[in-house]
Amino acid sequence: MTKTIFITGASTGIGRATAKLFAAKGWKVIATMRKPENETELHALENVTVLPLDVNNPAQIRKTTQQALALGDVDVVFNNAGYGLFGALEAMTDEQLVQQMDTNFFGVVRVTQAFIPYFRERKAGLFITTGSSAGLMAFPVSSMYDASKFALEGWAESLSYELNEFGIGIKTIEPGLVATEIGAKSVFASHPAYEALINKFTAMLAPDQAATTSEQIAEVVYGAATDGTDTLRYVCGDDAKQWYAKRLAEGDEAFRRTIKQLLAAV
Repeated sequence: MTKTIFITGASTGIGRATAKLFAAKGWKVIATMRKPENETELHALENVTVLPLDVNNPAQIRKTTQQALALGDVDVVFNNAGYGLFGALEAMTDEQLVQQMDTNFFGVVRVTQAFIPYFRERKAGLFITTGSSAGLMAFPVSSMYDASKFALEGWAESLSYELNEFGIGIKTIEPGLVATEIGAKSVFASHPAYEALINKFTAMLAPDQAATTSEQIAEVVYGAATDGTDTLRYVCGDDAKQWYAKRLAEGDEAFRRTIKQLLAAV
């Protein structure tokens, strides 16, 4: 029986790559994005349906969820929509702070909330979320982005117990640097007092610039959707695995000292 995945943020990057991979694997795909009228490639795939969805719009979330379920059963919801807000906290406006949490955190929560009653009645279903290694360990000049991803971690872990009561799964994908269009969608809050720190951090990451591709992350999403386990976290990308192993091995405070030493050495 053909399965169906519902994807948010499918216009670029990981979302688009995941939509194409699942379609190629024979799944039905409901690919959502803010501006479906600008989409050309996914429209051309016969087992892909493109629907409008801005995860900051609760009314549209409810409407699009109903539209998706009217097309047939949905087996997996992939919460992928998001962007990065980087730079000094001092330079960020209140609107930027709220927008980052609204998109990266509350957008995921609201889409999940919209599908839970359907999955609960079916006693089956799986939520997968694009988290980040930045939700497992924090890095300089990305406090609000890291906060949004840390929030997803605690939320998903807690929710996993609720959902388990009804046979519903929840999983988080934890990539490191990904060669995706998120860079183009990122917002940078600049402040002259922090330019040196930003430059040091960028230089510190330089050895890790062999970023994982969106297609490689899509393969991890497919594995998470089909492996039949109740694994909560999937750390993916060599850089993320190496940094996270270092964090676990050293402990929190030693890891923070390591980051400071690396910044000082640049």
